[in-house]
Amino acid sequence: MTDTRDLFAVVPRSDFEVPGKSRGLIDVVRWRYLLYLLVQTGVTTRYRNSVLGWTWSYVRPGAQFLVFWVVLGLFLSLNRDIQNYPIYLFSGIVVINLFSEAFKNATTSIVNNAPLVRKVFLPRQLFAVSAVFVAFIHFLPQLALLLIVCLFLGWIPGVTLLGIGAAIAGMLIVAVFALGLGLFFGAINVRFRDAENIVELLLLLATWASPVLYAWTMVQDAIGKLGWPDWVMELYLLNPITQGVELFHYAFWRPVTQVTMELPPNLGWNTLWAALIAIGTLLLGQFVFRRLEGRFAQDL
Repeated sequence: MTDTRDLFAVVPRSDFEVPGKSRGLIDVVRWRYLLYLLVQTGVTTRYRNSVLGWTWSYVRPGAQFLVFWVVLGLFLSLNRDIQNYPIYLFSGIVVINLFSEAFKNATTSIVNNAPLVRKVFLPRQLFAVSAVFVAFIHFLPQLALLLIVCLFLGWIPGVTLLGIGAAIAGMLIVAVFALGLGLFFGAINVRFRDAENIVELLLLLATWASPVLYAWTMVQDAIGKLGWPDWVMELYLLNPITQGVELFHYAFWRPVTQVTMELPPNLGWNTLWAALIAIGTLLLGQFVFRRLEGRFAQDL
């Protein structure tokens, strides 16, 4: 009988991996089949035992749009101040919904999968990444609804390759930014559940801190009246969520509207800076996540 120790003796020690050692987001690519299973499970179980099923993906943004349009568009007269306000409003709402769902679900992904984290080793980043993918899949029906409405309003003649690129860039910036924040708060949330409450507050502020319900020029006018320095406006425009919303306005609202409102200053450069901020947030979130993930099983 051959001694198995003899077989392993010829294998260099460098070919063995330390059990339980994670390589961070690189492992997400190596374990992509498991990522696919997590995404498939997240999508199929979202509306399990639901009568309306996927219809809820339209109901929530539709209800948001109706409330904001009635209160802000009709009661506060933004419907007159901003041309084609319904498209302006909805194109911002879908971006905020993508960010909110991806950020919130990524934050709770480790805690929600505690049984797997405690019993089996697998790259824990998979849970946060799959949460962002699931949020993106549920974002697609909203995007399709926005696109259909824009097509009826004459979107095709005004659309350009630059506009399509702006929409893609906006989605990527918001998704990467949400993943970075989700990794950061998701790691902290394992030990301190207060992180979920902080995230709820941040999501509440996100809708009002970006030009979803109002025009960016209103912020510019308010900063001028208050006498605040110009860098406050520049900081506002560098917010990745603000940039994602403005890119969607550029891609969907402007082609169907006879726009008199000027573009936000340095839209192209700000897109690059917002992308770098989103990537920096992802790197920071990954750094914190890897520092804390060694105690996930014990803390859970």
